[in-house]
Amino acid sequence: MSTVDSFIHVFHEGEPGTPVALLLHGTGADEHDLVPLGKALLPGSPILSPRGRVNEQGMNRWFTRLGEGVFDIDDVIAQASDLAGFVTVAVSHYGLSGRPIVAVGFSNGANMATATALLHKDVLDTVVAFSGMFPFGERDPMGDVSGVRVFMANGDADPMAPLASGAHLEALGIEHGAAVTRFVRPGGHGITQEDLAQASAWLGAR
Repeated sequence: MSTVDSFIHVFHEGEPGTPVALLLHGTGADEHDLVPLGKALLPGSPILSPRGRVNEQGMNRWFTRLGEGVFDIDDVIAQASDLAGFVTVAVSHYGLSGRPIVAVGFSNGANMATATALLHKDVLDTVVAFSGMFPFGERDPMGDVSGVRVFMANGDADPMAPLASGAHLEALGIEHGAAVTRFVRPGGHGITQEDLAQASAWLGAR
């Protein structure tokens, strides 16, 4: 059973009526890494920022991988379930019930955010994914994901998150009912000012 202590995390109070910013860091980072980004993208929002529980050679991750870009899909699915359980408990614990949740993730965190939304849309239905990709490899564990909204920002020369994987996420997500918006820019793995501007515009148009 999930508890508010299931994940090491930080919580920052926000203003009434704002959505909850769920921040999911990239490989090797921690619960503090994306807090400034969350405040910039969702000003005034309460921030819930957990730490991934998988340790890969001393680096925090959200799920195990078998190689670069090769995910342990069973673990992706299990960790997404655990994260959804934690978010549900934490939202209640911090008095945020009924407020929309926006997950903002980078790289490994973007993949976890997308997986959680596509498997647990009742908990999380809005994702901003920076340098992310399709999290389920060759599998398709999704059901009806109508109502789920995903914004993806990727570099066109990113070997860690190939554009073909993002295109697969878009096509399969739409096939299952999700609304997927992709922004592709020149460059590689990371978050640029243009990524932030596009994400902010997308969030503002929701």
